[in-house]
This record gives sequence, C-alpha cells and structure tokens, in this order.
Amino acid sequence: MGAAPIAHHASLWRTFWVNAVLAPRTSLGFMRADFVFGSIVVVPFTQMVFFAVVAGLAQNPQASTAFVVLGNAVSTITYTSIFSVCQTTDSEKNHGTMEHLLVSPANRVALYLGRGVVPILTSLGTVTVGLLYAAFIFHVSFAGADLPFLALSVVLTTVSMVGFGLLLGGVALFFRTSIILGNIFLFAGLVLSGVNFPITFLPLPLQYVGELLPLTWGVTAVRDSVAGASLTTILPVWGFLSLSLLVSLALAIGLWDVFEHRALSTGSIVRF
Repeated sequence: MGAAPIAHHASLWRTFWVNAVLAPRTSLGFMRADFVFGSIVVVPFTQMVFFAVVAGLAQNPQASTAFVVLGNAVSTITYTSIFSVCQTTDSEKNHGTMEHLLVSPANRVALYLGRGVVPILTSLGTVTVGLLYAAFIFHVSFAGADLPFLALSVVLTTVSMVGFGLLLGGVALFFRTSIILGNIFLFAGLVLSGVNFPITFLPLPLQYVGELLPLTWGVTAVRDSVAGASLTTILPVWGFLSLSLLVSLALAIGLWDVFEHRALSTGSIVRF
C-alpha cells in the first residue's frame, strides 16, 4: 500500500528532471555553447550599448543612461525566458515529438514545468552579466544597493518571466507558429515595461497593459534594489512578480490540458 505513492513521486521527479535536461537540448539548442555564450555575454552588451547611446542623445533626465542601462540589463532575459521558451511549442510540432507527448503517461505538470529549468539558469546568468556590465562598463553606482534584495529581485524576475514564456508557449499550441507571438512580447516589453523610459510616459491605457507584464515589475524591483529601497517599498513589487508567476503557470497548464483533450478527441494536431 505504501509503495505506490513512493513510486508515483519518483516518477514525477524523474519526469521533471529528465525533461529539464532533454527538452532544451532537443528543442532550441539551449545546451549549445554558442547559444549560451551569445545569450549571456553578447546580447546584454550589444543591447545595453545601443540604448545607452540613444539615452545619451536624448538627454532626458527622467531617462538617464543609468536608468536605461539597468532596464536593459533586466530586459535582455526576454530572449531566453520568453521568445525561446515560447518557440519550444513550434519545435515539438516540427520535430514530430508532440504526438509522443500526448500519448505519454508522464505527469503533465512535471513535464511542462521541467522545461523552465535551463531557461531560468540561462536567464539568471544573463541578468547577472548585464548588471556587471552596468557597474563596470557604464559606471552605474551600486553603492547604496541592498544586495540580498537585489539577488531576490533577480531570481523572482527570472522565474516569473520564464513562467510567462511557458504561458505564451501554451497559447502558441493553438497557432501554426509562435514566432509572431514571441516577437510581439519580445519587443512590447521594451516599450510597455519602463525599460528605456518611465511607464508614466505612456498613454494611460498602455500603462495598464504594461502593468500586466512581469517584466515591468522585474525592472522596478531591480531598480528599487539598486537604489536601496526599503522592504515596505519593494515587498509589493515582489508580490506582483509572484502573482504573475502563479497565474502564468496555472493558465499555461490549463491551455495544455485543453489542447491535449482536443487533440486526442480528434486524433490530430494538424488543425492547430
């Protein structure tokens, strides 16, 4: 009687970790050295340099170089946490592995969440390198930063963004391709999330849209941590990031469940 639950939990964890390792390797090449190097080292540098130059030319005191550099140090994770994670759906369909997943007895929650492990690690590396660039290349002052708060803000932002990427991957199950969807949110974050200018610069309806994106709260959390904000100031921001993660994962798993039932009832995923 007691062996069955143990076997079940072992199977659940095995599914989670095996999928965490194999899915990135077989879908978008997360394990390739050139991908990891480009995502963690090259992308943050080029993006931060470009927008730092733009900020310098604009000479707006509310969008200073330090403001823009910190925003882009965080927003660079969208490449691995949203765009790339979202495209795993396309990869499953194009490689013919989606059908195997649908008939697999593996735990669906473990299978789905396992996909986020490597993107989280890669995204953590990306933000960390971006913040190092901010300090040593762009001379952003971290003298007043609360480092434990900053570390927690980076972790919450990364996990929330990957959760949002999984949600978009769930939405993309019902489309022929996820590339357009990924691109929309990849670049929308630069405009709507306060990355390069305060979100208050936007029309009010767009401000509301921006507040629904986890990147907005992630950028705010990192900036507040670097500025040495108090716990009472930053705690609500962490709360919004955590809520975004929970909602994204719940919706992502729900969308997968709907897709699976429809595909099994029709016997085909072609119409998706």
